[in-house]
Amino acid sequence: MTTSQERIIPTDLRNEMSRSYLEYAMSVIVGRALPDARDGLKPVHRRILYAMHELGLAHDRPFRKCARVVGEVLGKYHPHGDTAVYDALVRMAQDFSMRSPLIEGHGNFGSVDNDPPAAMRYTECRLQSLTSAALLQDIESETVDFSDNFDGSQQEPTVLPARIPQLLLNGSSGIAVGMATNIPPHNLGELINGLIALVENPEITDLQLMQYIPGPDFPTGGQILGTGAIKEAYTTGRGSITMRGVASIETIEQRGRPDREAIIITELPYQTNKAALIEKIAEMVNEKRIEGIADIRDESDRDGMRIVIELKRDAYPRVVLNNLYKQTPLQANFGANMLALVNGEPQVLTLKQFLNVFLEFRFEAITRRTRYELRKAEERDHILQGLLIALSHLDAIINLIRRAPDAPTAKGELITGYGLSEPQADAILQMQLRRLTALEADKIRSEHEDLQAQITDLLDILARRERVLAIIITEVTQLRDIHTTPRRTVISLAEGDIDDQDLIANEKAIILLTEQGYIKRMPVNTFEAQSRATRGKAAAKVKDDDTVEHFLTCCDHDSVLFFSDRGVVYCLKAYQIPLGSRTSRGTPIVQMLPIPKEEKITSIVPVSEFSSDEYLVMLTKGGNIKKTELAAFSHIRANGLIAISLEEGDQLRWVRRARVEDSVIVGSRRGMAIHFRCDHEQLRPLGRATRGVKSMKLRDQDELVGMDILPAAILDTLNSENTDTEAEIEEVETEEIDTNEESQEVPTNGSTGPWVLVITIGGYGKRVPVAQFRLQKRAGQGLMATKFKNRKTKDQLATLHIVNNDDEIMMVTNRGIIIRQAVNAISIQSRSATGVRVQRLDGDDAITGVAIVPPDSGDVEEAEN
Repeated sequence: MTTSQERIIPTDLRNEMSRSYLEYAMSVIVGRALPDARDGLKPVHRRILYAMHELGLAHDRPFRKCARVVGEVLGKYHPHGDTAVYDALVRMAQDFSMRSPLIEGHGNFGSVDNDPPAAMRYTECRLQSLTSAALLQDIESETVDFSDNFDGSQQEPTVLPARIPQLLLNGSSGIAVGMATNIPPHNLGELINGLIALVENPEITDLQLMQYIPGPDFPTGGQILGTGAIKEAYTTGRGSITMRGVASIETIEQRGRPDREAIIITELPYQTNKAALIEKIAEMVNEKRIEGIADIRDESDRDGMRIVIELKRDAYPRVVLNNLYKQTPLQANFGANMLALVNGEPQVLTLKQFLNVFLEFRFEAITRRTRYELRKAEERDHILQGLLIALSHLDAIINLIRRAPDAPTAKGELITGYGLSEPQADAILQMQLRRLTALEADKIRSEHEDLQAQITDLLDILARRERVLAIIITEVTQLRDIHTTPRRTVISLAEGDIDDQDLIANEKAIILLTEQGYIKRMPVNTFEAQSRATRGKAAAKVKDDDTVEHFLTCCDHDSVLFFSDRGVVYCLKAYQIPLGSRTSRGTPIVQMLPIPKEEKITSIVPVSEFSSDEYLVMLTKGGNIKKTELAAFSHIRANGLIAISLEEGDQLRWVRRARVEDSVIVGSRRGMAIHFRCDHEQLRPLGRATRGVKSMKLRDQDELVGMDILPAAILDTLNSENTDTEAEIEEVETEEIDTNEESQEVPTNGSTGPWVLVITIGGYGKRVPVAQFRLQKRAGQGLMATKFKNRKTKDQLATLHIVNNDDEIMMVTNRGIIIRQAVNAISIQSRSATGVRVQRLDGDDAITGVAIVPPDSGDVEEAEN
């Protein structure tokens, strides 16, 4: 039962919740979380700065306890917890949080290790000179509106009369209800230059403004990778900016131990916790997610930051550093969200809109200040005019005042008798006798004239917009000249994405592919060089019915092109091929490439760079040959690309890289070889979907076994006077074979090559001077390349390669035995010689592949190359 005074108001709960939540949300948005676009401050920061200004804590005054400031703010303006106020005060004093700190702190105000500040009763503070000059100047000149505080006992400013775009200078971050802001800090000098450019050219675009404001300038320095995200943030209000710490690779001298490489980190991305970063790196090293790190030390001191990451001796510094960028906060993203309050409403602003909002606010502040100064000048001049009237009737006014019974009567008679206003009459009555001297009278007249000129100037300012804009430029220029500092953050043109390739050392590797399609990658140093005619090491655990079919050396960053017998090409990065041990079988290639069951890989080509002046020369089982630009294979689809058109029953077997000025040598199973140029006359460039032309005329029961490319420089060594004829070749073939391996050695005369390396499946080989293979026309029978040791063993040519003296070769048998040996251990013999034993084979084992290992140049590229 309700009393007569109580009423029940029916209310829709849905509407009540909606209204109440909306009011709460707007209260948080406007009153706590989002900064004002005009002065760049949230209410708590504004109240702290104003309270310090009221306390007289200027930059040239003594420090005052932070507890005193916090108490002032709580008692007068901010009815919330003291922790919130003190945390906000501390952040405004941290030089690693604010690009231009607004408060000067004395004591422990925290660190980049996220150490907490000392309690407010221990720390002291005062305003920075920039804060007084750029945010609080003219606040008493009616430049901004004031409103009641929480209990109506005080007045507080709704915004500070900022002279610089403080929101962009120091940035801001905050989470409201349903929205958030994250604005990066910038360089003061660049901001002012951009503001001046906007004043001088109101039609300037956001991208043109980037000539003056190239990007954020974080207080902790570091790097920004790429300008794309900055452009996006400045033109749309949102963008993800990639930040990276500054690190260098140095050699550290160690007493009594060999020197070691170390990564030295001197700058961190904005808002990165140094202690947490070191802990994260240590954790990842312990979990073996980052390899190559031996020790981590923090050697930071008052002179600057220095994190030392000592590396293991076999580590690649650039690869370790790229892993740190990829997996730790040493590289981070700043999600710019340029949201701020404009006229009390949250808005996402572009760079130009930010500056325009500030410019209009500054225009209004100067206009209000000018009106205030005009009013004060007119009021003062009004008084001076009254004093001048009194001086012109001095004796009469003195007699009037002397006769008057009291002050109100004298005041009334002055007003009625001389046409004065009340303020003028009050000023005359309060005038001191010393003002009646001639000198004082001249000062009054001079001040009146100055005020008249000042009033005229102020009226002109109010009447002309360009005068106000000129004042804005003058004021910000003065601030720039005094307070600007050099840019700390370097903006790099390179984008920040780190590919998997950057995380892997570019080491030399061996790639094996068996006949049944098992592939694996092994470091070249798995096999040390052995003497000639030794057995070698097992490189793969192959099944009895499987053999090693393709074998090559490359670098881990190379693109590996896989050509199939159907004339289709596929592509993998070398590092994508799983590493395997010498005894492992490998990974089925069908798990890595979409190869149909009936299709077989017949050639593998590593490519470091897809240059436009290089070609791929392709040779089919049927003898067709063609060349196609290498650049045509730079973008290979996941399901492959057609490399050559084939006749019915033909197969693509060999693919090599070549240039126009190079030449090609092709060998057959019965030991013949033909050598012709790769120029456009012999081999004109063809597209991918073409067949090619005939390469070599084969005899009965003969077939092609391989080809190699002779670089142009080698052609100069050819003996142009070589006049071997086909008849001479036939005659040599019928000669009795000399069984002495060394009987037909060719004098080297100190030559380092190149040579044609001829290897037979029976384990014999030799080096033949290139000059013995004269250039011929394509499609001929060629010249004899070797004689076979014993015709009864049915020995055949396995392969031929172009080699230099300092090369090494790696040979593999169909049982997976690999031997690595130096080329110069193999004798130099003529074309008609049989060679020397290069590998001792067991039973019916046979050499199936030979790969060239180029000499170490001592500068194996690291990941960034």
